[in-house]
Amino acid sequence: MANPSPTPVALATLGGVMLCWFIFAGIFIFRKKPPQAPEARRDRTASIGIFLQMVGYTCVWVQPPHRVFLQPLFTGVAEIVYGVVTVSIAVLSELLVAAAVRHLGKQWAVSARLVEDHKLITSGPYAYVRNPIYTGMLGMLIATGLAMHHLVLLAVGIVIFMTGLVIRVRTEEKLLRAAFGAEFEEYAKRVPAVIPGVY
Repeated sequence: MANPSPTPVALATLGGVMLCWFIFAGIFIFRKKPPQAPEARRDRTASIGIFLQMVGYTCVWVQPPHRVFLQPLFTGVAEIVYGVVTVSIAVLSELLVAAAVRHLGKQWAVSARLVEDHKLITSGPYAYVRNPIYTGMLGMLIATGLAMHHLVLLAVGIVIFMTGLVIRVRTEEKLLRAAFGAEFEEYAKRVPAVIPGVY
C-alpha cells in the first residue's frame, strides 16, 4: 500500500516555516552592519553551546527513514488551526529576533564577546527577556518540529537545544556580570533570561 501524500495544509505549513527560515537568515546576512568595534573580551566556551543548538535543530529537520513524510497529526479544522499556530510561532520568532538584532547594533556577535564601550541593552525586546535572540531561535526550533510533525524528535531537540542555550547564556552573562556588576545583577533580577516564568 502506497504511503499517503502530505495534505495541502501540511505542505503549506512547512512552506510557511521554511519561508520564515529564509527571512530569519536574511536578518543576519543583510542587516545594516555598523562600524566594526574593537573586541574587548571573548569567551570561547560558548562554542560548545552553539554546537549543541545546531544538533537540536538537526533533530527537528531530519526525516526518520521508516516514517511517512508529514504524516498528519490532525484532520479538518484541527489541522488548519495546528498549521496557523505553527506558522505564527515562526513569524513571531523572526520578528523578535529582528527587533533584538536591531537593538544590539554593533554589539551583536555569534560568539560570546564584549566590544570596547560595550553597553548593557535593556530596551526594546531586552526589556522582556535578557536573550531575545535565543527566545526567537527556540521558537523557530519549535515551529520547525511542529511543521515536520516530529513531536518525539522535537522533544529530544528541545532538550539538546536548551542545554546548548544554557551554556551560551551563562557564558555570555559571565562576561556581562564582570563588565557591569550591580547594574547587570539588578537587570537579571527583574528580567528573565529566555522564557518568562520559566528561565
